[in-house]
Amino acid sequence: MRNGLIHRVLAVSAAAALAACSPGGGAAGPTPTGTASDGTASASARPSAPATPTVPPDVETTEPAPSPPLESPIGTGPGQGNVELAIVVTPSETEPAINYTLVCQDGAPAAESKHPQADAACTALKNHPAILNAPARSTDRACTQQYGGPQRATVTGIVDGTPVDVSFARTDGCQIAAWNAAGDVLGPTGGAL
Repeated sequence: MRNGLIHRVLAVSAAAALAACSPGGGAAGPTPTGTASDGTASASARPSAPATPTVPPDVETTEPAPSPPLESPIGTGPGQGNVELAIVVTPSETEPAINYTLVCQDGAPAAESKHPQADAACTALKNHPAILNAPARSTDRACTQQYGGPQRATVTGIVDGTPVDVSFARTDGCQIAAWNAAGDVLGPTGGAL
């Protein structure tokens, strides 16, 4: 009789565990032997150990959420030359921003491009699309502490299917080098003024 009771308790415990893991908390389907109609174990079949409490899925935790994956940078080799960009160059704090639209197909400017050097910009991006990768800010890289001017620029859009959102400035030697590399894309205000 004692073995029969132990087997029944184990069967009820296993059934309750399966019901708790099933969608809907086991509310649907047949009621296991030794359980009440609401799915709880009857007094004679309850296991002796208390069940471990579960945390509801909508409870806040102190664990930080994982960071989203970083966008992959644009490849370093020649690209396809398919580009849709919005370029905003701010010559200084007192001058209005200059807006360009650059659209290239297979390295050639499309009719909707509104860029003063569209041919040069499309060619530059087809030959070396990585010029629009965000300038690396590494602590092991020395940058000269020279000031190249107040110019700032942002470039957003898509280059060969890769999203682009990069900012340029002329605040130190590394930033000036990145600005100069992207000079054809940034337009005539892309050089030193």
